Amino acid sequence: PLLEWDEDAERFFAMHHPFTSPKLDDIPRMLTGDFETLKGLRANAYDLVINGVEIGGGSIRIHDRELQERNFKLLGFTPEQAEAQFGFLLGAFEYGAPPHGGIAFGFDRLCAVLQGQSSIRDFIAFPKNNQGRDMMIDAPSPVEPDQLDELHLSLLDDQE
Repeated sequence: PLLEWDEDAERFFAMHHPFTSPKLDDIPRMLTGDFETLKGLRANAYDLVINGVEIGGGSIRIHDRELQERNFKLLGFTPEQAEAQFGFLLGAFEYGAPPHGGIAFGFDRLCAVLQGQSSIRDFIAFPKNNQGRDMMIDAPSPVEPDQLDELHLSLLDDQE
């Protein structure tokens, strides 16, 4: 599916990401469809599966301003929010964009499959503990005040 309805939030969420295009046959339904029709839209997405294990996934992206604006609206963005966050992309569509897509795969998953293992635990290049720390390189590490100043950042107390 392209979209998932969240009863609590009372809005749609993108099943993959907000730039995934619908299947070509579903575009007219996306632009004019009612609620039930929108719930049935299919994503123009794909997975790479080896022996029943998902190794990667991707999608064909939206490359039309009207369609992208409609998708943002379905996801709960106001036109002002969409313009503020993604105006660069919407503006680029005015110059034309070819159909394009992408794929990402999990190298750790691929290695586990090639080694006949069901867990990726032993194949993660930079493992973290359950606090999000990398014990091998002791990260994250404290940040020096001059580093924060250089980036125009400041730290807040926990009470703030």
